[in-house]
Amino acid sequence: MKNYKVHLVIDAEYDLFEIYKFIATNDSKNIAIKIINNIENVCFSLKDYPDRGHLVPELERIGIYNYKEIHCKPYKIIYQIINHSVFIHCILDGRRNIQQLLFERLCRH
Repeated sequence: MKNYKVHLVIDAEYDLFEIYKFIATNDSKNIAIKIINNIENVCFSLKDYPDRGHLVPELERIGIYNYKEIHCKPYKIIYQIINHSVFIHCILDGRRNIQQLLFERLCRH
């Protein structure tokens, strides 16, 4: 099996920064670093098994089938596989309204 190259798009990098900032402010920097490291490990583990994710239900409901998600609870990592590359598009808190967050993200572009 060929390893895939994993890319964090700008929006996903921004999501990581916002997650870090929120946790560091409301808990501690050490916990924020630990959580960000866990999320990054899950993201980069996609290089070996990118197909292990499942379709994003919020997108599947509207007929979009080319994105998958994996979890690093409570976060949802939404990505797309193109050729032998994985593009991480967003990292969202699964406790929030994902459909609304995706809509806002789409409108921003």
